[in-house]
Amino acid sequence: MSRKYHLVGIGGIGMSGIARILLERGFKVSGSDLKETEPIRRLRELGANVYIGHDAGNLKDADILVYSSAVKKDNPGLMAAEHKSVRIIKRAQILAELMQDKLAITVAGSHGKTTTSSLVSHMLIKAGLKPTIAIGGILKNIDSNAYFGGGDYFVAEADESDGSFIFYNPQYSIITNIDREHLDYYLDFESELKAFKEYMLKTKEEGSLFACIDDQNIMDLIRDFKIKKILFGFSSKAEFYPRNILYKDLSSEFDCFRSSNFLGHFHLPLGGRHNIVNSLAVIALGLEMGIRLDLIRDAFSTYKGAGRRLEVKYKDADYIIIDDYAHHPTEIRATLEAVRNLKAKRMVAVFQPHRYTRTKLLLDEFAGCFDSADHLIITDIYPAGEPMIEGVDAMLLVDKIKRNAPAKPVSYVPKDDISRTVMKEIAPGDALIMLGAGDITRVCDELVEKIKR
Repeated sequence: MSRKYHLVGIGGIGMSGIARILLERGFKVSGSDLKETEPIRRLRELGANVYIGHDAGNLKDADILVYSSAVKKDNPGLMAAEHKSVRIIKRAQILAELMQDKLAITVAGSHGKTTTSSLVSHMLIKAGLKPTIAIGGILKNIDSNAYFGGGDYFVAEADESDGSFIFYNPQYSIITNIDREHLDYYLDFESELKAFKEYMLKTKEEGSLFACIDDQNIMDLIRDFKIKKILFGFSSKAEFYPRNILYKDLSSEFDCFRSSNFLGHFHLPLGGRHNIVNSLAVIALGLEMGIRLDLIRDAFSTYKGAGRRLEVKYKDADYIIIDDYAHHPTEIRATLEAVRNLKAKRMVAVFQPHRYTRTKLLLDEFAGCFDSADHLIITDIYPAGEPMIEGVDAMLLVDKIKRNAPAKPVSYVPKDDISRTVMKEIAPGDALIMLGAGDITRVCDELVEKIKR
């Protein structure tokens, strides 16, 4: 008998991807979410029964309920499943089950997961390996974050935010970096490090772990690992490292070396030092899997990027507007440094902080991560379901940045006023970048339409 899955929060980027794979594998899928979205419309076209609003009656005759960490314990669907003794599993658990008959490739790290996993996915598609894909952003080459390929491989982004990435048991695992992140869940950095170590140890004995040599946290954790380790990074002590790097606008070129052997010259349609490191992991993985070097190079040159990762939303002779998911100080700094390569007259940055807890816990780091921006606008914190924390708001961040850099033009602007304020502020020759993991992307789209007019 075919299992019936009900997904709470089905419109989210991760959950919608899982729903799509389940549908393409022939399972019956229903789900619920708070509002109508494009991913929900697409799922309905594929046969999913999606309800707007969470209600106990939505569950109907589902055998399994899948939920993400964003779903609260008092969710009516979750409570109904508990009452009916329906099997309840986390998003990562259903992914782990879908991977069981595949050779899994998982990508973890505090930053760079989506870019790295989408580039891995594109490489496998170009190599004719027909992978199944579940990643955290839209791979523009296929216009989706999920894909059922029918081949032997399954590529997944391993989200560490709720510790559930330890459910995976991959053949190949990539770890890009480990930073102070999701401390609302882990409470302290030591617990976060422990979780990452457990994730890496889940790599199969006959598999390989690809790790960034430049990250001391990673190197400390894997020192005694018996699993095959392949190191990548800027250090020539790594097995895979770059030389002769050239940045041009939002793309880059480099020579790749394996130990002391020159592998070839690579063109990457991604800007920034951080993306070169991400791409080294993909080269290392491709060669370990036996993919030809010319196919890897071709995958790089034809890669169209991932949604909201240095995504150019508009460009003409006068303006360029970029949308980016960066919401952690490390990500913001790397993204702004990459945009600097455009050599615009000014860089105007608009940032929507994400979560009260992150803003509070990383306030000092936020104060110094906007140095590359010439003009900075901070808008209200996107709560992501969190309750407010007294005294933690956008003005707290504005004041902290001003104390750190008194000469920097920085101001608070309510979200509804951003479009009007930015239209008055920007001038020909400026680069505008919208930053944040919340709904700031909608404001970016509004601005694009205004500039087009």
